[in-house]
Amino acid sequence: ANAALKEMRYAFNVFESYRGQKKASIFGSARTLIDHALYKTTRDLGAALVEEDWMVITGAGPGIMTAGIEGAGSEMSFGVGIKLPFESTTSQFISGDPKLVNFRYFFTRKLMFMKESSGFVLMPGGFGTMDEGFELLTLMQTGKMMSSPVVFLDEPGGTFWERWDHFVRDSLIKDSYVGANDTDLYLVAKDVPEAIN
Repeated sequence: ANAALKEMRYAFNVFESYRGQKKASIFGSARTLIDHALYKTTRDLGAALVEEDWMVITGAGPGIMTAGIEGAGSEMSFGVGIKLPFESTTSQFISGDPKLVNFRYFFTRKLMFMKESSGFVLMPGGFGTMDEGFELLTLMQTGKMMSSPVVFLDEPGGTFWERWDHFVRDSLIKDSYVGANDTDLYLVAKDVPEAIN
C-alpha cells in the first residue's frame, strides 16, 4: 500500500504543472515493429495531436508507445512506464525526461492514464491493450468516469478494430451482456484525420 501511494504521489507531482493542457493517451502493442504500417500511423497520430495542441501519454515502452512519443516529440509527451522483467527498455525519445514515470503496479499506472487524459486512442494490441480499453469503457459505462472521446484506430486498410467491433455487436450486445447504445462510447476510425476529428 505504501509503495502504491508513493507511486501515485510522485506521478501527481509530475503531471501537476500540466493540468491545463489537454492530453490523449495512446494504447497499443509493444511488439509493433518500426517498419510496420501501424508504427507509421501511430507516429502520424502523435504529430497530428500536437498540431491540435494536445500532449500525448504513452506507456514509454517499445512499439506503439515509442511511435506515439516520436510523433509528438518528447517535449509534448509523457511516458507512463511499467517495470516488467521481459520489457526493460524505455523509449529513446522519453528516456531521462522529467515527464517519464515508471510504475511497479499496473493499477496505479492505469489510474494515471485514465485520470490525466481527456481523450484516448487505442491501436491494435494484445491483452494489455484489451485490458486498458475494456477498463476505460467500463468506467464510462458505469459513470465512474466522465465520458471522453475513445477512438479505436488501425493502419490504413486494417480490420483489427472492425473485427473487434463485430465481436462486441454480435456477441456482447446480441447476448445482452452490454446495451445496444454502449457502442456510442467509442468510435472505430479509418484514418488519422477521422481519429483527430
